[in-house]
Amino acid sequence: MRVAFVAAEVAPFASAGGLGEVIGSLPKALANLGVEAVIFSPRYRQVPSGLPRIASFSVDFAGAPNEVNILQGFLPKSRVPVYFLDFPPYYDRPGIYGEGDRDYPDNLWRFAFLCKAAVETSVKLQSPPDIFHVHDWHTAFLPLYLQALGEKAKTVLTIHNLAFQGWFPREMWEKLGLPQETLRLAGEGDWLCALRAGILGASAITTVSPSYAQEILADGLGLDEVLRARAQDLVGILNGIDVEEWDPQNDPYIWASYSARDLRGKAFNRRRLLGELGLSGEGPIVAMVGRLAEQKGLDLLVASLDRLLALGINLVVLGAGESRYEDFLRNAEKNWPGRVRALFAFSLEWAHRIFAGADFLLMPSRFEPCGLTQLYALRYGTVPIVRATGGLRDTVWDMEKGGNGFVFEEYRPEALLSAVERAARLWREDRRKLLELRRVGMSGDYSWGPSARKYLELYERVLSR
Repeated sequence: MRVAFVAAEVAPFASAGGLGEVIGSLPKALANLGVEAVIFSPRYRQVPSGLPRIASFSVDFAGAPNEVNILQGFLPKSRVPVYFLDFPPYYDRPGIYGEGDRDYPDNLWRFAFLCKAAVETSVKLQSPPDIFHVHDWHTAFLPLYLQALGEKAKTVLTIHNLAFQGWFPREMWEKLGLPQETLRLAGEGDWLCALRAGILGASAITTVSPSYAQEILADGLGLDEVLRARAQDLVGILNGIDVEEWDPQNDPYIWASYSARDLRGKAFNRRRLLGELGLSGEGPIVAMVGRLAEQKGLDLLVASLDRLLALGINLVVLGAGESRYEDFLRNAEKNWPGRVRALFAFSLEWAHRIFAGADFLLMPSRFEPCGLTQLYALRYGTVPIVRATGGLRDTVWDMEKGGNGFVFEEYRPEALLSAVERAARLWREDRRKLLELRRVGMSGDYSWGPSARKYLELYERVLSR
């Protein structure tokens, strides 16, 4: 079986978050099951130079021929090829989706071009794949191009985050050269939706956790009708992580290695983290790692920070995002010296170090399609404190029910405070029980193995129709 992944991101080459990490790891797990997996993605400016050019093709787009160079790389520690579509007018820019808080205004054309070029390149490079696996609105155009070009491959669309849907004015869509009957999949009004077209045009739809699949059927954020129309073709498959990349026993980024059997190295990492960041040695270290956005529950943090710190915790935040949250954290550092530290970056090195050194991970998300951060934390013996939503509900269970973390239900500061207070009390009063909780988390299987087999079963069902 040949499966071509088409995505806007692929780690470690160019990634802005969970989507890129999935594309950088799921194909390797599928290859281990015998799938012939390949990846198509843009050659952004941040993709390393020096990759070999293996072909050049002319792609007719928006009524004009466009010369595209195909560069080839491989996912690390694998033979899964990544074909980078090198077209500087669209992709040689500082960002993937935009700069600062603004998206590039021509994103419709940038990603529609990716889809058409991926279809044509896959045919010209080798025999067409059996399945195109596309991801989020950026590649939801691909089923439309398959239909317009008369190609017979099946398509699987994975929705990583329904909040991003790809709405653009009709006049921009009409320059794509797609037939009017095909455009109807994207809507009927003056603004058309890429994700809507993908949901209606794909052979099957997945989300990145079972709970999120149920949540978007209950509230489809404006796409309720089309999602419910495809409910029988919608399945939630939980994301995994690359357990070779995220392994506290063999991690080049952390100060000392450790395992569930011998956690002395975690204690050493904790001491180094406190020293490196200039934090107080008293109280547990609570970390937040990820985008600074309302989705991630930052408004709860803003509303409760003083009361959280009154519990005696040290807060470490790694990430970047909305300026209002960055400004808030800068002020918090000044107001609480030695108790709050924020690193405004997406740093792989510091992410590994924080997971290794922190006591608890805080994820008070408003919604969370899957979340990978809590899986990294569990792998490193850092106990998650999460709100029960989406993939957090599927991966973290409260310790009072024999689980691996602390869970709260209501999206309120008081609920968040109660969960953190329980965690801080455990840290102070029962270190033996905390040690057991760390080991419960570290013993879980967070690899792609089980989920990759579910994807393979889905591909087989799609091809058998």
